[in-house]
Amino acid sequence: MPSRISGQDLIQLKDAIVQDFDSSNWRELGALTNMIDEVERHPRLLRSLSFGDPDYDGLALTFLRRMIGKEDENLDTVVQYIHKTCGNAGENVSSEVVQGRKIVFSPTIFDVPCDPIETNLISVMMPFDASMAGVYNAIVSAAQQAGFECQRADNIWDHSTVIQDVFSLIFKSYIVVCDFTGKNPNVFYEAGISHTLGKHVVPITQSEQDVPFDLRHHRFAKYLNNGEGLERLKDDLVSRFSTLADKRPNSGWI
Repeated sequence: MPSRISGQDLIQLKDAIVQDFDSSNWRELGALTNMIDEVERHPRLLRSLSFGDPDYDGLALTFLRRMIGKEDENLDTVVQYIHKTCGNAGENVSSEVVQGRKIVFSPTIFDVPCDPIETNLISVMMPFDASMAGVYNAIVSAAQQAGFECQRADNIWDHSTVIQDVFSLIFKSYIVVCDFTGKNPNVFYEAGISHTLGKHVVPITQSEQDVPFDLRHHRFAKYLNNGEGLERLKDDLVSRFSTLADKRPNSGWI
């Protein structure tokens, strides 16, 4: 979650409020931000909402700015409440902000994590096999050298089902490394989730024949699973991670 809110983000949050808030929502958010008295005493805010006055849009914007606070100290509280309350508001969990149509969707198979997106997190999707330990160590080393933290699903156990932990890890990640070695179907599935969520996917493999046909037009790093090959893989990944580090967005709201 951003520590400072941009003007564009503020307007987007205001638009969600204008679309969906009623007077109870203003009072609830006022209670959460210790501003319920200001909400009640405001001479025009709730009145303009009730009567559909044309100046309500501007009043909502200025009052929202006050609620967030001079130093954005209430930003997380405000954003979380609007996200929960407004059907047309959504958090942009993608790793890159692009122009064009945006969508808000709610998965039915997975639970959406409450945790914020971590722009310093790289997750790794790969077969859980002892022969791949050196590969994972090379990825971790590259991530650390580029200033990132690195995790894979077997390092965590937050949920009763593995796939929920996998989804949560991908959801929070900025970069997802997918090792297609061995044509592991789980990795294919996880790569699909990563692409759908708009993450930066970095494919690697020991054989180009293991890369799915639909993904062969994307660049991937081929490596050998030996000392020299893993050292080269690490160098290739440091370069790629460093490039993506400079593209990290400042904002997460649409």
